[in-house]
Amino acid sequence: MTGNTFSQPMNHISVKKLAQRLSSSDVSIQLVDVREPEELAIASIEGFVNLPLSQFAEWGDKVPTLFNAQAETFVLCHHGIRSAQMCQWLIAQGFTNVQNISGGIDAYSLLVDPSIPQY
Repeated sequence: MTGNTFSQPMNHISVKKLAQRLSSSDVSIQLVDVREPEELAIASIEGFVNLPLSQFAEWGDKVPTLFNAQAETFVLCHHGIRSAQMCQWLIAQGFTNVQNISGGIDAYSLLVDPSIPQY
């Protein structure tokens, strides 16, 4: 994934809207967290599948079998930069409904759930 420049338009979702979607128990949404395992050990949101960007070579070719390219897919990282990279890559792979979580887990902790530790 490194070295690629993507230019597809990307949708964003606020952490407050994400919290609403998560509380609705909508089983059709897909949740991807691209942070590193050591970051997950500090703070996480239940239901997200962890695909660390540093391990892209290990999971990149499995994405079409792990996820539905037509389903609504939310992507999370610490602040929203790595998740934006993942969103761009997913869009390039044919995913049609991808949303970057604005502000990442840091914003989620500040604005939605202060019990999630900040780091």
